[in-house]
Amino acid sequence: MNVRRSAAALAAVGVLAAAAPATAAGQSPSPSPKVAIPSGLYGTSDPTYDGVWRQSLTLIAQRTLGYRPAAKAVDWLAGQQCANGAFAAFRAVPAKACDGKVMVDTNSTAAAVQALKAAGGHDDAVEKAVTWLKSVQNKDGGWGYSPGGAGDTNSTSVVIGALTAVGTDPASVRKAGKSPYDLLAALSLPCGQDGGGALAYQPDKKGTLAANADATAAGVLGALGKGFVAEAGQAPAKDTCTRADRPAQVADNAGAYLAAAVGRTGHLQSALPGAKDQPDFGNTADTVVALAADGRTEQAKKAYGWLEKNAGHWAAQSGPAAYAQLILAAHAVGAEPGDFDGTSLVRSLNELGPAPAMDSAAHESTKAATSEKSESGSVFGVWWFVGVCLVAGIGVGFLLSGRKKRRP
Repeated sequence: MNVRRSAAALAAVGVLAAAAPATAAGQSPSPSPKVAIPSGLYGTSDPTYDGVWRQSLTLIAQRTLGYRPAAKAVDWLAGQQCANGAFAAFRAVPAKACDGKVMVDTNSTAAAVQALKAAGGHDDAVEKAVTWLKSVQNKDGGWGYSPGGAGDTNSTSVVIGALTAVGTDPASVRKAGKSPYDLLAALSLPCGQDGGGALAYQPDKKGTLAANADATAAGVLGALGKGFVAEAGQAPAKDTCTRADRPAQVADNAGAYLAAAVGRTGHLQSALPGAKDQPDFGNTADTVVALAADGRTEQAKKAYGWLEKNAGHWAAQSGPAAYAQLILAAHAVGAEPGDFDGTSLVRSLNELGPAPAMDSAAHESTKAATSEKSESGSVFGVWWFVGVCLVAGIGVGFLLSGRKKRRP
């Protein structure tokens, strides 16, 4: 999950992806917002192209760490929904009914489903969103970014994550007899070709498939039937590409490709047309999650170690989505998001919007996530003590713990 970019612009160059909002490799500071930042929304950059996406990832990351997102933040996200169940990237005036000019999309909708389901309390909104997603499924079994658009790996995978989140077997969601897994298999490069095992974003105009690391990372999770949150899976029986005759093998082949891609340097390079040749922090974070989910924990930890040493500046510039991506990467490899090379990803994320509360049934890893070094360099090892001290002494409720996040 990089800084969210314009969906139309990304689609024009053929690289739009579900993870695009959180994985782009942009390094420059965000321009001044063209719209007022709504109360309840995380981040201070212009939300026009990524408001729903970054809010969804933020809420998912908070729940993964055991936090209860602020009601204001959850209600803001739910309030972005159109009457038909779909979500757009951002609606500046949510009280105004959606019309033909509101560009709803599958990525924002599927991300919101996962976030609202995790946060709880908005079952009707979740159900309406899933119903809409099913209504715009393509005959190839997958989804495009826009309703009716050509199916792509990233969009299909994020929708799979939404279906799984609500307890629906993606294999049972079919159009013209095909499920989303059929599209992922169709976009998987044969083993004998260059980039074999990887997934393409979409076929080009000639129908040719080209390996795409961003799509491949998304495709691993999609083929495994997982959403944004994943933990270490079982190691694949074979470490080489073999015929992808089932979803799990599509994932294993894709995992082998990603493992090789990060094997030498520990990270991916930016592949956006016209972009400066540089590390791609967001896609590397997504790759960590994908590798861990596919049971390739050694390679996942190596890539995470590289992020820990190099991605802090990127997350600080990119904002909530980047911090959330890094938190989800830390979760996938069992790392401590409260100490990301001396920085708390959790605190950094939580400070960008309404303060969440610690769930009484917090995930065990929250203890690590909320411990961090104080300004004097000492370590607070007990998360509840930190929380109590902060609430009582500062009266704000920032529970320290963190990692970082960045996907486009």
